[in-house]
Amino acid sequence: MRPTRSLLVISVGLSILLSGFAAPAQKRTSRPAKSKVSAVRPPVVTEIKTDALVALLNRQSDKPLLVNFWATWCDPCRDEFPDLVKIDADYKKLGLDFVTVSLDDVPDIKTTVPEFLQKMKATMPAYLLNAPDPDPAIKAVDPTWQGDLPATILYTTNGQVAYKHFGRVNPGELRLAIDKVIGARN
Repeated sequence: MRPTRSLLVISVGLSILLSGFAAPAQKRTSRPAKSKVSAVRPPVVTEIKTDALVALLNRQSDKPLLVNFWATWCDPCRDEFPDLVKIDADYKKLGLDFVTVSLDDVPDIKTTVPEFLQKMKATMPAYLLNAPDPDPAIKAVDPTWQGDLPATILYTTNGQVAYKHFGRVNPGELRLAIDKVIGARN
């Protein structure tokens, strides 16, 4: 029995000794890692009624205006959004105003819409159309527009339509149109 007892004492001693070495490593890894990414607040989405939308589109400004109509439930809208965020980042410094107008349901103004915009890292002003019947707003934007999404319209500084596209936009084509409008401005 002595060898068994000695083996037991050696095992216990070895376990204590090894646990002393393991403890500092556990303490080092158990500290919370410092996050390099700060928590970003979801973007504010502003409710807009038809009259205010029409006023926004008919504004007089020294900057061209790009407007994208979209919805979170629209797959082509979701697909093109990263391209639009990149266009906003590239042209904002060149004097392009860019706004998005969501056609989601009004209750989504504090949930789904800002969550999507945050995920996309969108920084442009965002609106959500609050109209019991969106048809008057759609016809005010463009009489030929049937309300299909996405819809992208570029306005000159005097409010004239320089480019419009219904459906997923071709980023290269849109960039050419923006370049023309910005070039004509300078």
